[in-house]
Amino acid sequence: MNSIAPNPTNRLVSLDVYRGLTMFLLVAEAALVYDTLLEIFPEGDALHGFFIQFTHHKWNGLMFWDLIQPFFMFIVGVAMPFSLNKRLAISENRSQVTLHILKRCLLLFLFGTGLHCIYSGKLVFELWNVLTQLSFTILVTYFLLTKGWKVQLGVSLGLLALTEILYRVYNPEVPFEHGTNFGNFTDQILMGKINNGGWVAINAIPTAAHTIWGAICGNLLLSKKPDSEKVKTFIIAGLVGLVIGFGLDLAGITPIVKRISTTAFVFASGGWALLALAFFYWLVDIKKQKGWVFPFLIVGMNSIFIYLFAEILGRWLFKTIGIFSTGFLSWTGLGEHGLALITSLFTLTALWGLCYFLYRKGIFFRI
Repeated sequence: MNSIAPNPTNRLVSLDVYRGLTMFLLVAEAALVYDTLLEIFPEGDALHGFFIQFTHHKWNGLMFWDLIQPFFMFIVGVAMPFSLNKRLAISENRSQVTLHILKRCLLLFLFGTGLHCIYSGKLVFELWNVLTQLSFTILVTYFLLTKGWKVQLGVSLGLLALTEILYRVYNPEVPFEHGTNFGNFTDQILMGKINNGGWVAINAIPTAAHTIWGAICGNLLLSKKPDSEKVKTFIIAGLVGLVIGFGLDLAGITPIVKRISTTAFVFASGGWALLALAFFYWLVDIKKQKGWVFPFLIVGMNSIFIYLFAEILGRWLFKTIGIFSTGFLSWTGLGEHGLALITSLFTLTALWGLCYFLYRKGIFFRI
């Protein structure tokens, strides 16, 4: 890691905003904002249907929150061509860049597995964290960066086809059921256990498509094609992804299941990721609507750091702040849930404040 501030003139502001908004939503989860809102608006309340979107779907279906991980993995892919060009421009040869990528992937793998040890309160070997899977998708995408978009797209589709085949061959009768699918089988081999929530380690294979598609978009953004053509391409590709993903699900061919990253889920979530990129690029970089971006921009500039910090210390910070917020505001009569919501908002503010402090000091953590 280092603390060298990037040159803002070389940054794609819309990508920082896209990344920052995604990370801000993740930090809000770590601050228990959504949990407290669901307690305030339980099932049956008019607003429950809205706030339930900030949870993962139990199995077959798509919630807004199911898009956050694909967004992040897609954003990483978009940034990779920019990062490669920058490193080569400062006299690093390709072998040095490759070594850097290998080190980065190793650190991400260790961070991801380490987080599960912290969650469990003991040493465990679990491969379900987004950072662990990102270490694989970055590596695959890196070795495709200099290939043409047709090769990149072909490899991504090949990974999705491989996933579909493996699940269907392993259990032809019910290929996508929790507890009996190919992902559960590989988890038993890799870790000697399966995840109670249905998450599987081999999600890294199909979700590599998100990072590869992001890199294709990154190369397009670096091209000299007109901005209007870039946005049009993103929108068309995004709509195609939605049609394929939801079409597979509605036709009963392959269900949309985020927890095992089915091909239908990857296409559908990838479609939304592309449409989100088109929107942010059009709004921020083309229309220059930047007056609102600062709160998210500074979070995006320290994305990995704030994710790790929030995941490790978010609940501790919530409890610590709760001592004071509950003590000082008990007279308000807000009740347990109301005070919990205020505490979670104070926690979110504190986490954002940390990003702001790092930004003001010019400290940007990179791996």
